[in-house]
Amino acid sequence: MQEALNEAQKAFAEDEVPVGAVIVYQGKIISRAHNQAERLKDPTAHAEMLALTSATNYLNTKRLSGASLYVTIEPCSMCAGALVLARIKNLVYGSDDPKAGACGSVINIANNKILNHRIKIKKGVLEKECSFLLKEFFKQKRGKRI
Repeated sequence: MQEALNEAQKAFAEDEVPVGAVIVYQGKIISRAHNQAERLKDPTAHAEMLALTSATNYLNTKRLSGASLYVTIEPCSMCAGALVLARIKNLVYGSDDPKAGACGSVINIANNKILNHRIKIKKGVLEKECSFLLKEFFKQKRGKRI
């Protein structure tokens, strides 16, 4: 999770919402990413989506069975849906997202019995650090508007 937090700090420095993600497969980090929606002018350029693309390219497959995603905040519905489609085995995240979380906070796509794949979820890893970075980012954003 510390590596995902490092990615989130990169996003913070680039004035992006500070979310970072890494994907681990067979004990090795195979991809890492941070939010780039502002830079790329792409609403889908979330850390999770970029990490998924990088990991599938690395393994030359569309399935990431056996892989684990570490991300600093609970994935949104778009990202959770992509994780299900990619067949990610484990999801580990830092802080809950009470406004848009799709892994149990608002809705649960990642572990929904109706869907054809369920992801094992562990939450709250480095929660304080992940939450602090997000709060600090938005605190600074609100300060600039005044």
